Amino acid sequence: MAYRQGIDSVNLNSGTAFPYLVLNVIGDQAFPRNPGFRVLHWHEDLQLIYVLDGKVLVKTLDSEKILSKGEGIFINKNVTHLVLPGGNDGQCRYNSFLFPDYFLTYYKGSPMEGLTEELTKSSSFPFLMITNDNDWGRQCLSILQELSGIERDKSDKLYCYEVMTRLNALWLLILRNHSNPEGTKETLPAKRTMTMLLYIKEHYAEDLSLEDIARSACISGSEALRCFKLTLNTTPYRYLVEYRLSKAADLLANTDFPISVISDLSGFNQQSYFGKCFKESTGLSPSAYRKNMTQGNSAK
Repeated sequence: MAYRQGIDSVNLNSGTAFPYLVLNVIGDQAFPRNPGFRVLHWHEDLQLIYVLDGKVLVKTLDSEKILSKGEGIFINKNVTHLVLPGGNDGQCRYNSFLFPDYFLTYYKGSPMEGLTEELTKSSSFPFLMITNDNDWGRQCLSILQELSGIERDKSDKLYCYEVMTRLNALWLLILRNHSNPEGTKETLPAKRTMTMLLYIKEHYAEDLSLEDIARSACISGSEALRCFKLTLNTTPYRYLVEYRLSKAADLLANTDFPISVISDLSGFNQQSYFGKCFKESTGLSPSAYRKNMTQGNSAK
């Protein structure tokens, strides 16, 4: 399992006093809208998923896991992953909980910091399935269900306490009962794809060709297409566009840059093409997305 540095999905609450984000995902649409969640990504946040209905597919570069209704998964920081509908009908609903690992350590230099880092920095602990097969798993799922319920009344002045106590209770269960998932040997296509993903991360704002991306992994364009197809079931170009959109969404939400500037900074040569791609991905124009995000932040 590959671990890399980078923040490639959009935690809409990063930089706030309480950087905890819950996405309500129905099919392939996330609410609040978040282009970054639909592209293979990795981030410094820890992630929990709880399936409310249907089936969910959690895909990494070298493994796939199917979650059914009432099941969950813990995804470690810096793990390259993608979450998709898992059924043939494409219908599912789940909550995705994103939060920094320091939520679990109480204070800098605490004993809990070391215990947490043993798992969050372990290359042999990319994820952990949470099922009804054992008592502790059922307790974790009950907590995830409670966290989903808490989101219905975020006006409660004790909301942050309600969230933190449950996250730490769940983490204690994981610390006491976890076992490392069965490891898988990273394949050559997965290694090559990860190299190309890192290249895109560093050069997404430039005018990239398929040959440029393939050259970063010392392979041909046709081999690059094969690797992306095998590991991600997409093309390098499609991934590049989705990656650029996730960066643009972050800039729209967190800066006052004009949309034309954001288009250039995100690697789109034409603002009209940027607007077309952004609306296809999110259902909103860049200006409407920014307006929604500004209103949401002011309401917090």
